[in-house]
Amino acid sequence: MFDVILLEDEAVLRDELCDFLSDCGYRIDAESSLTGFRQRFDPTRHGIALLDLGLPDGDGMALIQELRTHGENLGIVVFTARGSTRDRVNGLDVGADYYLSKTSDLDELAATLAALSRRLNAPSAKKADTWVLKPGPRSLHPPGGPTIALSEQDLTVLHELMRHAGHIVSRRQIIQALGEDFLSYDQRRLDTQMRRLRRKVHECGGLTLPINTARNVGYRFHAKALVSP
Repeated sequence: MFDVILLEDEAVLRDELCDFLSDCGYRIDAESSLTGFRQRFDPTRHGIALLDLGLPDGDGMALIQELRTHGENLGIVVFTARGSTRDRVNGLDVGADYYLSKTSDLDELAATLAALSRRLNAPSAKKADTWVLKPGPRSLHPPGGPTIALSEQDLTVLHELMRHAGHIVSRRQIIQALGEDFLSYDQRRLDTQMRRLRRKVHECGGLTLPINTARNVGYRFHAKALVSP
C-alpha cells in the first residue's frame, strides 16, 4: 500500500475520506491548503496524491502542473466538484492520472486508487519503460516487447502523440499532420486508424498501446516516449 496525501479544504469531507481510506488500508496524511500540502508532501513516502481543486489559497491545477514539472513520480487523482467535460480534459491534460467528481461513489474512488496502485507497483514501472518511435525504418519499440513495423499513417499519428506525451493532442492537430483538411475530413477514419493501431500493437506483442481517448477532443499518449530524429 502507498502512503496517500489528501488535499481537501472541507473539514467534514476530509475526515470522511480519511476514515474511509484508512479502512481501505491506506496510510493518510491530510491537508486543507496548497501551503500545507507543500510543507507535508514527502516524495520518498507519498506515492499517491488525492487532490481537490478549489482551495482557499489557490487552484489545485497549478499544483498538479508544479508536481509534474518537478518530475515527481507520483500518482495523482483529482476529486473535485468540477465535473464538466472541459474540466476533466484540463485535469488530465496537466498531468492527473484520474479525474473523479465528488458525486462519485466512494467505492469508485477506492477502485480507482487500487488500479493506480497496481500500475505504480507494476514491474514495468520499475524498469526502463520508454516507448521509442523511429522514422527509418518506420517502427515502434515498446518497452520489453518486439519491434512493431508501422505504416506511414501510423508513424504520423504516433509522432504527433508521442512528441506531446502526457498531453492531449487535438483531433484537428492529428488530422492536419496527416495532410488532410479538418473541415472536410471524415473523422471516423481517424477512429478506425486508432483502432487498427491499437490492434497492431496488441497482436505483435500482447501489449496495450498507452493512448487515452478524450471523447470528441483528441488523444493522449500517457507513457514515457522518445521520438528518434
